[in-house]
Amino acid sequence: MRKNIRSLNWLRVFEAAASAESFARAAVILNMSTSAVSQQIRSLESHFGTKLFIRGARQVKLTDSGHALLPNVRHSLMQIEDTAESLFGEKQNAIINLQSTLIFATSWLSPRLTDFSENHPNVQFRITGLYHDMDYKMPGAELKIVFGPVHRNWGQCDRLFDEKIYPVASQHIVDSLHTPENFLDNRLIQVPNHQVTWSQVLREVGLNGTFGEQFCSADSTEMALSLASAGYGIALARFPTTDFLVKKLGLVKCPLVPMIKSTEAYYLVYQSQQSLSKYAHYFRIWLIDSASQYTQN
Repeated sequence: MRKNIRSLNWLRVFEAAASAESFARAAVILNMSTSAVSQQIRSLESHFGTKLFIRGARQVKLTDSGHALLPNVRHSLMQIEDTAESLFGEKQNAIINLQSTLIFATSWLSPRLTDFSENHPNVQFRITGLYHDMDYKMPGAELKIVFGPVHRNWGQCDRLFDEKIYPVASQHIVDSLHTPENFLDNRLIQVPNHQVTWSQVLREVGLNGTFGEQFCSADSTEMALSLASAGYGIALARFPTTDFLVKKLGLVKCPLVPMIKSTEAYYLVYQSQQSLSKYAHYFRIWLIDSASQYTQN
């Protein structure tokens, strides 16, 4: 016989604790005591007969069962709120002011945003591109998507995913790459402010010398990939962020070089969960779920 969950609040507490990765932070978000959050989680675990969190001294992590449950809980909570809105709320357009690193907005977010809009057709976005590391300080955005290490002045943030760097080029150039040394027969298009550079990529294939003439500079990843698609040289793509743009430009992954993991990551940043508008909260949950496929490994 199916056992009904006695309190739907267990699920809301579970979602908050999973997002915050902390019972203490979840308590602040929900205006509860930490002990009350812990008790609600224990009740939910007792109901399912399995542990949902691995408890640490300052942080909690989802177990495999918790990871499996979380997307369904988020979807169900959103459905309940959407139904209540359609029955009792006033239909009106909502605006989300979003700032995002340019490459994330153009190559990762843009092909997926229609999915969110299909469920929330009355939400309109005002998206501003962040071009430089310090642009995240610009005022006026409820949500910001930034790349880098966690910064103490960011308020609250959700880690979305990190990146893996790999070289791409036109098919003609890729066909000419038979040995690592063949990379040096081509222009290597560099974005100077990126953490992973061509020097690291070349070291991965055993080329440890000092190189200079092969490098040319581009101001952004978008520019570098565009030059590569025209056959000008080899650029560095960023999985999964640039996947859409790589495919659109007809670029091909170069052989011989493994993907190099970046030590930085993308974060969704906001003042606090309490400060978010209803639709910004919906977008936050949708974005975390959409990015979660890259964080399960």
